[in-house]
Amino acid sequence: MGVTTAPKTRRVKKPGRLIAEIICVVIAGMVAFPVYWMVLSAFKPTGQIQAENPRPWTLTPTLEHFERVLSGEGFAMFFLNSVIVAVVVVALSLLLSFLSAVALTRFNFKGRTVLLVMVLVAQMVPVEALTIPLFFLMRSVGDVAPAFGTNHLGSLILVHLAFSLPFAIWMLRGFVAAVPQELEEASKIDGASRMRFTWQILFPLVAPGLVAISVLAFIHAWNDFLFAKTFIISNTENQTLPLAILVFFKPEDTDWGAVMAGSTLMTIPVLVFFILVQRRLVSVMGGAVKG
Repeated sequence: MGVTTAPKTRRVKKPGRLIAEIICVVIAGMVAFPVYWMVLSAFKPTGQIQAENPRPWTLTPTLEHFERVLSGEGFAMFFLNSVIVAVVVVALSLLLSFLSAVALTRFNFKGRTVLLVMVLVAQMVPVEALTIPLFFLMRSVGDVAPAFGTNHLGSLILVHLAFSLPFAIWMLRGFVAAVPQELEEASKIDGASRMRFTWQILFPLVAPGLVAISVLAFIHAWNDFLFAKTFIISNTENQTLPLAILVFFKPEDTDWGAVMAGSTLMTIPVLVFFILVQRRLVSVMGGAVKG
């Protein structure tokens, strides 16, 4: 006798889920299209970029725009300045936000609630409203510590820290609070000091939160244009990459090919950084959904 197998049943998607998936695909396409157009324009010949009816493809890609950007004066220096600012901001944001979150979560001291409210309020202030006051503040700081005054990378680092720390502290505070208090008590019974518990036990447990903070801090510092334009006024040696792309904007004849090529090159470090930390970042999102 032959063995009969039950017919396979096709899973029919519910109309609501199908509509949700279509909406997600449409939104993803809307978000990805500007990036696609940027990369496409970076490889398009100049004539196709300036055509009256530009096409969403090219059959004659060229690298002339990348060559013009990379051969431009000071591009490597601007790139290095951006790397220095972004790396220092990320490192200091991780260190200071972690220590602050531990202090606000694990210690009881007078004024802790007030301090938490101040951290929360600091996130609500628009960046534009503080740019001019910060400019005068950094100019005054430069009289005492020239390395942190205007026209120096130190001013950019301090300003980015001022804006990234409140959110980082508030976000990381939730990760630190999620670690059971009993774990710290057990480590004390085993003879571990508070310092050892903080760095060898607590720090690895909140690592996913630190990864999320590092991504946000890196993107904010790397893509910044407003602060770089405001605080780096005349010292071109300390300009960052967004200001280097500004060179190709001209009143009468903007070099759009070079602008798009420079923007594409700026995107690569962010993409590489995101790829390096994506596993940890996915675990953060998964933990947030489960929670």
